[in-house]
Amino acid sequence: MAIFTYALDAAMPNVCLSGVLTIGNFDGVHLGHQALLDEAAGQARAAACPSIAVTFEPHPSQLLRSERAGPFLSSVQDRIALLQQHVTHVLILRTSPALLALEAREFFEQIIVKELQAKALVEGFNLGFGKGRQGTTEVLREFCAAQNVHFTLVPPREVLGQPVSSSRVRAELLAGNVDIVALLLGRPYRTTGVVGIGQKRGATLGFPTANLHDIVTLLPGDGVYAARAIVNARVWPAAVNVGPNPTFGENARKVEAHLIGFAEQLYEQSLSIDFIKKIRATKPFASVQELIAQINADIENVKKIV
Repeated sequence: MAIFTYALDAAMPNVCLSGVLTIGNFDGVHLGHQALLDEAAGQARAAACPSIAVTFEPHPSQLLRSERAGPFLSSVQDRIALLQQHVTHVLILRTSPALLALEAREFFEQIIVKELQAKALVEGFNLGFGKGRQGTTEVLREFCAAQNVHFTLVPPREVLGQPVSSSRVRAELLAGNVDIVALLLGRPYRTTGVVGIGQKRGATLGFPTANLHDIVTLLPGDGVYAARAIVNARVWPAAVNVGPNPTFGENARKVEAHLIGFAEQLYEQSLSIDFIKKIRATKPFASVQELIAQINADIENVKKIV
């Protein structure tokens, strides 16, 4: 498996030619995306050719609607790693004004047919490509038929009676429903950051916390979560608070993780959090003693869940 980056003025890697393609932003690489990837991989194996996930970096919205873009469900590195689990190659189209200016037909003829020489395309129900997302699945089906490119439309993957989509994942995540998000992704939702120096208040209370900084992905809604913390390839149960600390009058939104049973130094290390279940809302407490009692209860709850 390999990763390639392509710009309009560059040469397409030969190993990406004459394959089965699926094209998209693939933010979060949820079950719907995975269905496309696995269909492309299956067709490619049958045809003895490569399967290729074609994605974009930066995300087109960062150029088109920068004031509303992001944060996203997965970092670039995580998205690529997840895509690689399903297909032969990952091809990153370098997003530029010139690329975004291509009409749907131009994108199809220049990128898919001329540059990639695609044998087949696999896409989903909510496809939009080309300038203004004018290219729909029906438009693409017509283009493929005219160029003798096999086209497969994969029906939406449903979970709990509704189609899986990146927008649905984001909505459930912001609502704190990380257990439902795990169903939509086929895995727990993961956030990664670097451990920085906080107020050290948790340590004085007897519950040292790792304060995560430099997080680039979307955070769950405010609350306390049962989670798994991954550091140096080791996994620890964790109670994680996302949001402010109203008991001490702090309004800044933070991510603080108490790794249960962990007693080592974490400053400046990378730490990942897999969110399992929301256990309660964020709320102020009348006293420090009441807060300590609640944290103890949270930790026992996390132990039962994780």
